[in-house]
Amino acid sequence: MSAKTQNERILFGLKVKQLRQGRGLSFSDLSQSSHLSVSYLNEIEKGKKYPKEDKLKALADALGVGYEQLVSTELSKSLAPVGELLQSNFLNELPLDLFGIELSKVVEIIANAPVRVGAFISTLLELSRNYALKEENFYFGALRAYLELHNNYFEELEQAVEHFIRQHEVPASRPISSTLLKQILEERFGYEIVEDGLDAYPELLKLRSVFLPKEKRLLLNSKLTPNQRAFQFGKELGFGFLNIGERANTSSLLRGRAFEEVINHSKAIYFSVALHIPRDPFIQDMKAFFEKERWDGEAFLAIMKKYDATPEMFYHRLTNILPRFFGMNKLFFLRFIHDPEKDTFEIDKELHLSRRHHPHGNALFEHYCRRWVSLSLLQDLHNMQQEGKYVDTFVRAQRSRYIGTDDEYLCLTIARPAYPTPNRNVSVTIGLLMSDELREQVAFYEDPAIQYREVNNTCERCSITDCRERAAPPAVVNKREEWKRIQERLEELNQ
Repeated sequence: MSAKTQNERILFGLKVKQLRQGRGLSFSDLSQSSHLSVSYLNEIEKGKKYPKEDKLKALADALGVGYEQLVSTELSKSLAPVGELLQSNFLNELPLDLFGIELSKVVEIIANAPVRVGAFISTLLELSRNYALKEENFYFGALRAYLELHNNYFEELEQAVEHFIRQHEVPASRPISSTLLKQILEERFGYEIVEDGLDAYPELLKLRSVFLPKEKRLLLNSKLTPNQRAFQFGKELGFGFLNIGERANTSSLLRGRAFEEVINHSKAIYFSVALHIPRDPFIQDMKAFFEKERWDGEAFLAIMKKYDATPEMFYHRLTNILPRFFGMNKLFFLRFIHDPEKDTFEIDKELHLSRRHHPHGNALFEHYCRRWVSLSLLQDLHNMQQEGKYVDTFVRAQRSRYIGTDDEYLCLTIARPAYPTPNRNVSVTIGLLMSDELREQVAFYEDPAIQYREVNNTCERCSITDCRERAAPPAVVNKREEWKRIQERLEELNQ
């Protein structure tokens, strides 16, 4: 008999367990009638062993079923959802080991309550079909959870960057010359770099780069800014220096094919950011900034410009450093894309540390609160563009108090035109949850120049009646109130 896959062993084990329990047999009972040891039967039910033909016949006789019925891949109604889950490959692809979870333990949970777990799994799979959730949604969700678990700080990657700097004699001064990084890629990693390599492919002009592994050719978008080009070089150096094999060959992940690819992409990004913005001097820069008595947006931007970093690189580094070295571990990061022509705002990147904070992505096609500084700054940027004023980067601070809660955030936002994508703007925001510790660390927290606003999550869920920025009726609030009135009337009638 050919070797069985892990999924086949798991399903067979669940089937044996169901038959055994359905006949009221203990492991000891089944062991005596089948002449198989209790430990071996236990291994079968856990999906670790698949018996040979002679043992299968003995097991079938002991369970009171025919041999063909026992080895059939047809599952009972209660086990069918579990089979569907295993066949979907989700369990095998999920990075359980990163979270210290053994697949065998997950199987044990399934085996201990197949009917209840099966119903739950059926619900998940039905939701995934209805909302077009695919494997990559799980990968990206698992990646965010992994980053949040580690407060988005990885000492081994920090040390790898320091080792790279020493080995390749990268100067301590910043910014790093993109020419130097290009030279290292070409001379020490065997790259061929084509500066305008994507220009001949109109369908690829939204990408920043494409790597062709067979020729080790890196095709760049000629519209990249110098710091974007330097970041791409740093990321490629990360792939090479960290000996990463399974990787995406596009500058951004269009579709995660496997979790290993998703997490490797994240490592290369971290490497590049840490290379361009060294940890220790950056800590000193941020310490001096937080000691200022007044909010100074220009000083904030000056730190970013010191390292010739993009806003995304700058904010990525903030999420690495603030939790670890400033104790600011209750924070969120959001990146918004604004399409002025359609007047749509979309969150395409987010990170939450310590907990899921109030401002977060909503996949229900609702309208994000226009009072958020992330959106108001984008709207102001668009208005200035409409007036013919050129603005490269725009910064603003806001104290955002969430209605109906005690939560207040200090939000620092940078908005800029999207490169290389035309006619779109981007904002990045880091929000720090207000606390006594934060007030002590950030001297300018109470600066009256910082805008203070009451905010909510989406217009549909907001009860503010006099909001001038409202983009949609409070549909969810109205529905909730309607249901409340129905319940109150029913209680009256039953008195």
